[in-house]
Amino acid sequence: MNDTGKGLRREASATIKLAVPIIIGELAQMTLHIIDAAMVGAVGYKQLAAVSLVLNTVNIPFVFGIGMTIAVSQMVSMANGRRDSHQVSHYFFNGFILCTCMAVIISLSLVFGKNILYHLGQDPEVVQYAIPFMELMSLSLIPMLLFMTLKQFTDGLEYTRTAMLLSLLALPVNVFLNWLLIYGNWGFPRLELVGAGWATLITRTLIFLVLGTVVLRHRTFRRYMAVSGSQWKFRRKTQGELLHIGIASSLQLGMEAGAFAVSGIIIGTLGAIPQAAHQIALSLASFTFMVSMGLAQAGSIRVSNAYGRTEWKLIHIIGNSTILTALFYGIFCAIGFSLFRHLLPPLFNDNTEVVEMAALLLIFAAIFQISDATQATTAGLLRGIKDVRVPTMLIITAYWVIGIPAGYLLAYPGKLGATGIWIGLIAGLTFASVFLITRFTRMVRRKNVELVVAR
Repeated sequence: MNDTGKGLRREASATIKLAVPIIIGELAQMTLHIIDAAMVGAVGYKQLAAVSLVLNTVNIPFVFGIGMTIAVSQMVSMANGRRDSHQVSHYFFNGFILCTCMAVIISLSLVFGKNILYHLGQDPEVVQYAIPFMELMSLSLIPMLLFMTLKQFTDGLEYTRTAMLLSLLALPVNVFLNWLLIYGNWGFPRLELVGAGWATLITRTLIFLVLGTVVLRHRTFRRYMAVSGSQWKFRRKTQGELLHIGIASSLQLGMEAGAFAVSGIIIGTLGAIPQAAHQIALSLASFTFMVSMGLAQAGSIRVSNAYGRTEWKLIHIIGNSTILTALFYGIFCAIGFSLFRHLLPPLFNDNTEVVEMAALLLIFAAIFQISDATQATTAGLLRGIKDVRVPTMLIITAYWVIGIPAGYLLAYPGKLGATGIWIGLIAGLTFASVFLITRFTRMVRRKNVELVVAR
């Protein structure tokens, strides 16, 4: 194996090692939603459709909030690359203040705007189930986004295991609370969908409080807390830096999540059965996407760390190895979805029509696994080198100029129904993947040429 191949393999291994705890944590959080869907689905398919409606509606602003927390890991990682613990502490404090404000605004906006569900053309009975569930899920966004902010801080320092362990421990807690509150076991009232909402709110609050205690008191983070007296000061310039990364990251993630959410709402106008089938396929696709997001986050952190030291040759190797890893992962997922498309849907619902339609949609979910993994990873790499403006425009174009319009035309005038929506999503994802990879490759190559010329 030549030096280039060895370098790619070495950096891929380092990125995967960092990514694994992040991925496990992301998958654990996604599993909470899948557990909710499966346990509520056992009550009835209209309740499952209500879960889909709420998650699709809440997910857009929630992902905007997550994008803002990503700014914390980016700035902390760059400061850590320069070995500047004072700056790390300063970015952490300002990032936490910014994300707290964002979390409260998003949560309260959703709580007071819940009646929008009545105006989306959905099944009236589904909406009646969805309203109280949406209130609780909206409130749970505050502790969840604060947990994510703390997680981004620890991830940016490449301490990823604590948040992972808390995310894993949240699973049995959530399952137990669901068992008590959804079905009314051990003398608790049978709250069904509302019970799932309470279980999520309680679980998210607990993991935020525990991680907050660890960050403030554990010796690993002591040197960053020790300088709080001089560094924990609100500064507009710092807020501007965080917003530059955060707003673009929010738009990038929000445009993708929004496209999937809107696609779910459009499918909901076709009926409760297509919506429930879409939710099953989307839950599984979202589960695999969490691995891509974890890989993107790890690659972004490593690139950002190298960017803090202006090591463009290392950035080039890390980036290429991460993209190749994403490509192989996407192929693996595509094969898995194709092979098991008839075995997975019955885990969520036993309605024959729902299961058959979900199996069909999984074929399309399999097709876009490759482009979904590579576009998410490359967008993360570009954030790592603070290139966010043009990638944001590319992502907006991919989903809202190509994906959603094409899907709608295929679904209604084309009479393809739910499958038309998914074909449109495939087109958008493919566009995003090709153009983001091209941009990252060209930018890094140009920077390396400039360094050679400068010498």
